[in-house]
Amino acid sequence: MSTTVINLEKHVRALTDDIGVRLAGSDGERRAAEYLRDECLKYSPHVTIEEFPVNERAVTYEHLEVEINGEWKCFPCSLFSSAPSTDGKTVEAEIVYFDTATGYQRKDLSFLTGKAVVHLGCHIENEDNYRRLMEAAPAFILFVDTRYPGVVQLADGLFPAYAKKFGARPSLNVAYMDAWNWLKAKAPRAKICIEGGTRKSTTTVVVCEIPGTDPDSGIIYAGGHHDTQAGTVGADDNAIGSAAIVEMARLLSKKPHKRTFRLCSFGAEEQLSYGSACYVRAHWEEISEKGVFMCNFDSFGSAMGWGEFTVNGSDALRKLIKETYNENDVYYVETTAVCPYTDQFPFAACGVPGIWLLRKNCPLGLFYHHRFDNTPDKIGFDTAAQYVEASAKLVEKLADVEDLSPYHGIPADQMKEIDHLYSTVYAF
Repeated sequence: MSTTVINLEKHVRALTDDIGVRLAGSDGERRAAEYLRDECLKYSPHVTIEEFPVNERAVTYEHLEVEINGEWKCFPCSLFSSAPSTDGKTVEAEIVYFDTATGYQRKDLSFLTGKAVVHLGCHIENEDNYRRLMEAAPAFILFVDTRYPGVVQLADGLFPAYAKKFGARPSLNVAYMDAWNWLKAKAPRAKICIEGGTRKSTTTVVVCEIPGTDPDSGIIYAGGHHDTQAGTVGADDNAIGSAAIVEMARLLSKKPHKRTFRLCSFGAEEQLSYGSACYVRAHWEEISEKGVFMCNFDSFGSAMGWGEFTVNGSDALRKLIKETYNENDVYYVETTAVCPYTDQFPFAACGVPGIWLLRKNCPLGLFYHHRFDNTPDKIGFDTAAQYVEASAKLVEKLADVEDLSPYHGIPADQMKEIDHLYSTVYAF
C-alpha cells in the first residue's frame, strides 16, 4: 500500500469519523480547518487560515407531515441553506405539484400562491424563474432532486445571490419516492415546522504555500473543500478533496520548483462555492496577474465509476493534461462545459484556466450525492491516490516549464459564459 493511499485514508477518517458533519460556519468546519492546517504545517511553514463572514445553517428542529387517507404522517426533510425557517410555527397548505421542465413556461404562476409546492427539480438555475416563483409567494416549497430517484432525502441550498436579491420561502428537500407516493395517494395537504434557520458566523479557507524559486513567475493553485451539507459527513464531498490538498503538499514539497504552489481547502463550498469566491475576491489582483492554473479536487473518490474532468483552458493545456494523466495510467471523459458549482469556477472568473476532477458512478454524478451515507466506505483510495499523484505530476510540469504562453487563458466562448454566470449567480 502506497504512502499516498495511507495518507488519504488517514485524513478522510479524521475529517469524517473524528469530526463528522462540517457545516459552513460551524464548530465542525472550524475543527476541520485546524486539522488541515496542522497537517499542512508538516510540509510547509507557510500555512494560514483566512476567515470570511457566512450564514451558518443552524436548524434545531425540522418537521414535515403529509395528510394521507385522512391521517397525518411524518416524513424526513432537510431545510435548504439560505432558506428561512417558520420560527417554530406550524404552516399548513394545500399540495400543488410543479415540474421545472415545463412549469416555468406558464405565464401565470399565481396558482402556487399560498400552496405547499412540490418542486420537481432542486436547482433553479434561471434568475427570472426564481424571481417569478418568489413573487408567486408559495406557503413553502418541497424540493425533489429528480436526478436521483430514491427513498432518502438529500440536502442542498438556494443560490445565496438569488435569495439575497429576491428573498426566499421556507424550502426543504424531500425524498423522490416520498413525493411519488404522495401523488399516488392524492395527498391533499402538508404542514411543516422549522426552528432555527441561519445565524451569522465565519467560514474558513486553509492556505498552504510552497514558495517557488522565482516568486514573480506565477502561482499554481489547487483546491478542495472541507465543509459538508447537512446530515452528512461528506467523505466524497469532499473530505477526499481536502485530503488530496494535504497529500499534494507532501508530494510537491519534496523538491524546489520555479513557480509557487498555493494549496487551498475552502469552507462554504456547499453554499455555491462561497468560500472560494470570497478568497478570490480578496486576492483578485494577485490571482489575475499571477495565477497560472487551478486544479480542483471535488468528489473524485468513488470506489466504482469513471473519471470526468472538466477543463477550462486552451487546446495546448488540454493536450498537456491528457498526456500527463495518461502517462500515469489515468484516463477520463473530458468536458469543457462551464460549471458554476465548483471551487474552480471563481478562479476561472478571474481568468485562470483550470480543471475539476470528478469521478462518477451514475450518469448524473454520485448515487450518494448529499446523503447521510456519503461515508468513507464509498471511497476507492487506490484510485484516488492515482488521481492525486498524476495531478502532482501535472502541476509540477506547469511549475517548471519555461514558456507558459501556450497554456494561458480561457477560450473566448467559455469566458463569455463564465462572466455571465459570475455576474448573476455569484453576485453575493
